[in-house]
Amino acid sequence: MIRRPLLSFLLLALAGAASASERASYAGWPERTIKALSPQQVEDYLEGRGMGMALPAELNGYPGPRHVLELADELDLTRDQLAQTGRLFEEMRLTAIALGEQIVAREAALDELLASGTATEADLRAAAEALGLLNGRLRAHHLGYHLTMRDLLEPHQIESYQRLRGYASPAASGVHGHGEHGHDAR
Repeated sequence: MIRRPLLSFLLLALAGAASASERASYAGWPERTIKALSPQQVEDYLEGRGMGMALPAELNGYPGPRHVLELADELDLTRDQLAQTGRLFEEMRLTAIALGEQIVAREAALDELLASGTATEADLRAAAEALGLLNGRLRAHHLGYHLTMRDLLEPHQIESYQRLRGYASPAASGVHGHGEHGHDAR
């Protein structure tokens, strides 16, 4: 049993440690080129990477084109499936890069606006809303390709994908057949 004075001391020590860590949580960030984005995030946007944006689709039985290509042999893709997946991945990547470039540019502009010391509430609102819209478009873009991949693959391939990626058992993967989500293949 922990005595009250000792418990109080431990709680105060933990609170002090948490407070110190909060003060230092952004240490080094002022030197970033774009304060709100790490160098890895900038690279991910500029390379068209998914960055977990389609995670709800991925974990609910909607495979992503990149990972389908990585598992093409194990999934026993047909020649046509492989060609279509390659085309879809490249199409997805190119548009994601274009959107990512816009996001990075808008983040840089927001950073410059704040660094100038001239930001107004209207300026910040407009910049934040534009960034939100772009990020929403990028996420919807990535999610849409997961829907398309689900239409392209056979149910047993989706089940294999889920198993190979280490997700839920096939019974829990939500795989019921083609076209049930109302999205046409691109």
